[in-house]
Amino acid sequence: MAAKWTDADVERVRDRLVELVSGLPGVVTEDSFGHTGFLLQRRRIAWLFIDHHGDGRLALCVKAPHGEVETLVAADPSRYFVPAYVSGWVGVELHRVSPDWAEIRALLEQAWRMRADQRALAAYDAEHP
Repeated sequence: MAAKWTDADVERVRDRLVELVSGLPGVVTEDSFGHTGFLLQRRRIAWLFIDHHGDGRLALCVKAPHGEVETLVAADPSRYFVPAYVSGWVGVELHRVSPDWAEIRALLEQAWRMRADQRALAAYDAEHP
């Protein structure tokens, strides 16, 4: 499947994702293997995948709680998918459909919460009631 996005599209999406994770304490951005990873304490919470294993997608792959992947994919299969080779994560299409940035932000925060320690969670919740 041929990619239909431009380098400018990739940069715009990457910049928006970096902006969204900037409010999550301790998250760092790392470019590797042709993708952008978002990590908390050296553990990934999300990836920006660019044609991951030739799937033709520009997509976010984000850690999700048990059952969430199936729920999201069933609710909107044009927007969400099960990424290849990544179990327990949900893929979010960022090019073929207009991204729902509020939902993406919520998914990133949820993934952050799955990895954050109790002190970080308490501090974050105190600042964001």
